[in-house]
Amino acid sequence: MRYYLTFLLIITLVFFSSCRKDFSTSLSTGNLQFSKDTVYLDTIFSNIGSSTYNLKVYNKSNKAISIPSVQLGKGENSLYRLNVDGTPGKTFENIEILANDSLYIFIETTIDYNLVTDPIYTDEIIFDTEDNSQKIQLITLVKDAYFLYPSKDLNGLIETINIGIDATGEEVTVNGFYLNENTTFTNEKPYVIYGYCAIPEGKTLTIEAGTNIHFHSNSGLIINKNATLIIEGELNNEVLIEGDRLETKFSDIPGQWGTIWLRAGSKNHNINYAIIKNASAGIIIDSIGSNSTPTLTIKNTQIYNSSNFGILARETNIKGENLVINNSGQSSLACIIGGTYNFTHSSFGNFWSYSLRQYPTVLINNFFTYTENNTQIIETRDLNAANFTNCIIDGNNNVELALDKVEGANFNYYFKNNLLKFNDLNNSYSEIPEYNFEDTNYYLDNVLNGNPNFKSPVDNDLIIGKNSDANQKANTQGTSQVPNDILGVLRDIPADIGAYQHIDF
Repeated sequence: MRYYLTFLLIITLVFFSSCRKDFSTSLSTGNLQFSKDTVYLDTIFSNIGSSTYNLKVYNKSNKAISIPSVQLGKGENSLYRLNVDGTPGKTFENIEILANDSLYIFIETTIDYNLVTDPIYTDEIIFDTEDNSQKIQLITLVKDAYFLYPSKDLNGLIETINIGIDATGEEVTVNGFYLNENTTFTNEKPYVIYGYCAIPEGKTLTIEAGTNIHFHSNSGLIINKNATLIIEGELNNEVLIEGDRLETKFSDIPGQWGTIWLRAGSKNHNINYAIIKNASAGIIIDSIGSNSTPTLTIKNTQIYNSSNFGILARETNIKGENLVINNSGQSSLACIIGGTYNFTHSSFGNFWSYSLRQYPTVLINNFFTYTENNTQIIETRDLNAANFTNCIIDGNNNVELALDKVEGANFNYYFKNNLLKFNDLNNSYSEIPEYNFEDTNYYLDNVLNGNPNFKSPVDNDLIIGKNSDANQKANTQGTSQVPNDILGVLRDIPADIGAYQHIDF
């Protein structure tokens, strides 16, 4: 009997403790609280779905409540989509929230620019009706664009382009398409490109100042043999090249699209005032070209957030002025397999923080390797010139310059009036002649391990401050070739090293 009474007492306590007041719901009285009063779904392109945004709805009362209705103001005609407590739709009834609890509402949209009269599309989420009504505004900016993409045949196969032959002799292809005529991209509206846009032999792609180009994932530009890329940006009217996700959270995410690939035999490329960001590799250039004439002339250009290389140059000829490259998963500038390289008043940084990186900010070598019959073969090519004048080479590693020489080919380099980061803490390089910074045949008037005093390198702001060790250390002859900095500021004499004249932050 005693055990029976004890058991009955336990059951009674459990029953009454489970009968909490918040399991009996009351109707909402319009006192809901929200994580925000307006949901901005950022900017999207026509017919490209947005990211998923969330709104948190709080019941801060001591009673469970029931919201009679949750709906979009434009009802079933709204271009927004909701998911309330795991259920998709546009109108919902009798949504319950326990006492001192909350629920999430997820919001998405896809908008056809041609179906809206105003590029700013709005609606609202309405909670309850009449006197207890509460509203949350939804706002999205919709951009029209030119959309370029591979075609499909009758069987649904997507158009591809051949980019080479693999080790087994099979063709290597990527999804893409050709622009078969000389083409100009204008700044009338943005371009959104799916797949690789290829320029065939003998043709030129010209990109006007102020043009915005947005690549989808696994997309980019391919410039073929005897074809040419011309980017004609201007000061304060740059050409912007990035991914096709316009939401704020994607603004600095590396690796959103492929690359600009200047293939072997392409020629006479000229890039001025461009911003290239968030690629796998900003520019890959393979064109051997001429030792005397640059294959690529690149000026007043910024390349940021490349998941591999900012510029990967393989046995080519580049002339660079007022060039800024930062935050790359490998090297910001890799000049490999020989070639000819001349950089003046440029800033090369690498403050990559997403992972450990294997290579320094600037990598230079004169060889390549491959495997044949299980044997590694090393092939050398002449490094005709690697000249750096009035440049900054810096980053968040101790050693940010690699000169990797193999005997059997020329290895010509010269660093004059640069700020170089090379903290050889363990004397690992002390016996390697390429790193004898006292040898005036290769190094002259450089500042070793000075403080560049960048404004915010993690945020890709490589403007230098008044406390920079680069100030007034530039070579005058180099400055005469590039009298204005990347912002158009006339350089002092003597000028500051790097792409920027210093400012007082």
